[in-house]
Amino acid sequence: MARNHRLGRPAAAVLTLVVLLLSAACGGGGSDGDGGSAKAAGSPKSTGPYDVSALRGELGSLGAGAGTSGSAGRLLGVVDDKSPWQYDIVKTFTSQAGRAPDIREYYATWGDDFDAEGNAFLWQHGQLPMLSLVPSDTALADIAGGYDDAYVHSLARQIASYHGPLVLSFAGEMNGPWNSWGPGHAKAADFTTAWKHVHDVFREQKVGNVIWVWSPHVVDSGTTAKLAPYYPGDAYVDWVGLIGYYGPIDGTAFSSLFAPTMRQIATFTHKPVLITETGVAESPRKEAQVRDLFQGAAAAEVIGLVWYDQRKDWPGSSQLMDWRIDTSVGSRAAFRAESTRHHFGHPFTSG
Repeated sequence: MARNHRLGRPAAAVLTLVVLLLSAACGGGGSDGDGGSAKAAGSPKSTGPYDVSALRGELGSLGAGAGTSGSAGRLLGVVDDKSPWQYDIVKTFTSQAGRAPDIREYYATWGDDFDAEGNAFLWQHGQLPMLSLVPSDTALADIAGGYDDAYVHSLARQIASYHGPLVLSFAGEMNGPWNSWGPGHAKAADFTTAWKHVHDVFREQKVGNVIWVWSPHVVDSGTTAKLAPYYPGDAYVDWVGLIGYYGPIDGTAFSSLFAPTMRQIATFTHKPVLITETGVAESPRKEAQVRDLFQGAAAAEVIGLVWYDQRKDWPGSSQLMDWRIDTSVGSRAAFRAESTRHHFGHPFTSG
């Protein structure tokens, strides 16, 4: 659903931050009046560089072992267009899902500054931040060629200054022709070279708090490009992310929506899989499809999924789709029951 996002540079006024922090202290990160449970802060109160290697290893092994032998469950997250400081989506998700999210994904446009304080706010309240960085109108070939290196170096320094982990997805849905960085607008080689270049700059800057997620859209009638040419290689990727929706066109069941793409990806990598965007559109089949999503994801041993809890026009049309969890009592009940049954939920604890 990250199709042609246009976001402004984050502007965190001091007064706004104070108001938000006071709001969080009064209940933003705690128990919700509709039954959501509070989660312990996930970040040790450290001022030194954060090394994500241990956390990366722990989370990367969730798929096969979720809920067994006392282990924590798979990741369960939520995504929207708001900045990290806009916490309402977390509170709404907590009320609807019956538990707080483990991941809070948000979007930023290439050229935006990184909001270290906003991401720290999320991590301290139990959400692993996930940044989906959208190149927008910046050509991948220019990024690959180093024309924006001043920004890449600045971004790397800003992210390193945030003393917590960050999941970073660069140029997601790179196989989607609706994107200015997708087929028909850029070559697969432009994408892989740009990805490697950004990754190499971060490595040179010794940025050790990033989990790199490669996030194609599932292969369907609108995204037919082969994925292997878009893969930067295992040395440049920590997790495979997948974006796919149960909607009016291709999304009817996990077996047809996600499984074919996972089989294609398995021919060139065995990295852990996180569904980085998904949702089920309102329809008479929504309750059954919510159940199918969690059952299929668990059987496929993904390490988690991130829900798009919004009402939004289907890309390329004026058809309004409602992806929210609680469009009906049945949908909400199915979400809560199946996410619990299949061990989606990985609370982060301090220390």
